[in-house]
Amino acid sequence: MRKSGVAGPLGLAVVIVAAALTACSTSGAGAGANGPCDSPGVTADQVKFGFVFSDTGTGSEALSSARLGVDARIGLVNEEGGVKGRHIIYDWRDDAASPSTNVRVTQALSSSTFGLVGVTSSSGGSLDALAKEGVPYIGLTQPSYAKYPNVFANVYDAAPETIGRYFLANGGTKVAMVSTGGATFTVDLAARYRSAFESIGLQVAPLIPFAASADSPARVAQQIADSGANALMGFTTVDDLAAIVQATRQANLALTSTVSTSGYDRGVLASAGPALSGVSFPVYFRPFEAGGPAIDRYRAAMARFAPQAVQPEEKFAMYGYIYADMFVRGLELAGDCPTREGFMNALRNVTDYDAGGLIEPTNLRTNPTTPLQCAAFVQVNPAGDAFRVVRERLCANGQGT
Repeated sequence: MRKSGVAGPLGLAVVIVAAALTACSTSGAGAGANGPCDSPGVTADQVKFGFVFSDTGTGSEALSSARLGVDARIGLVNEEGGVKGRHIIYDWRDDAASPSTNVRVTQALSSSTFGLVGVTSSSGGSLDALAKEGVPYIGLTQPSYAKYPNVFANVYDAAPETIGRYFLANGGTKVAMVSTGGATFTVDLAARYRSAFESIGLQVAPLIPFAASADSPARVAQQIADSGANALMGFTTVDDLAAIVQATRQANLALTSTVSTSGYDRGVLASAGPALSGVSFPVYFRPFEAGGPAIDRYRAAMARFAPQAVQPEEKFAMYGYIYADMFVRGLELAGDCPTREGFMNALRNVTDYDAGGLIEPTNLRTNPTTPLQCAAFVQVNPAGDAFRVVRERLCANGQGT
């Protein structure tokens, strides 16, 4: 793959042609109302951002699709004329899912681009420096990133009560929790979910750690049965959950619902779909299966500007598309001569960002400290070869459709 370029198949040639058509008299810098624009990455006819993602390394099988979503959204805006007469291009780096590599490649991009988009779980070590330098960062986040004024996302955190409401709506009264291993992070996460579930009237059984190399799925199924639980929450790998769900069936456990925090992925259907039939997943954007104008626009953009996508309906491709859309929105609001500070101030004042209908309307003033309250839920169908929407919208307060 090339390290720099324009999103989509139009390639660099489109930028060259567009530059010839829209170039200003100022050479090498954009011209605004108050004179030349000298923000990093901004010229008379282009804005360049940096994109960091995990194209290799742990988890890259899912995360690598994010670039396709970025290509689709940026290709779409460039086809429509760009932003304020400027086409958007990007320079990308693979952090190989390594925190140290992330720091190195992020530093390499931050001085030469206007801002950064990231789809990686390894960015934590880079954010202090980006905050000091005032570099906008849009992307995959976690709750601890909310302290950075330069970081933007539609989801920092999601209310676990929403999943609890799903259990209740399906007749669940007591939830068993199973985790892959017993890492401190997972134990703490399960404790948070326990507290949230209990606050809305669910009982919760003790967390059951599972190690595929040493434990028997049948043993886990027996522990679930002994606990008296009639619902199951998985903080596991997909393979571990598939083995456990199969064991609960063999034990004839009457579970009202099983929910996993991860697994909404077409690749999961290919590898473990039948074993996961009936398992539900929360989705924090409009599910592909729900259709509608926003999904149609996404699909069309993917077909035109990321035709190499074997399966365009992937979660992280959608995340890449949404983060690129948020970058476009910030540029649209930042004025004719965008600055990093102006971009961040304008984007932070957006109170109803919805990525063109793809996500729940989000107040970017408050969402760093307010967990997302609503989600959709999809479920693996009985044949295990497709997802189906079972709730288009369910919120932590029990409201929804």
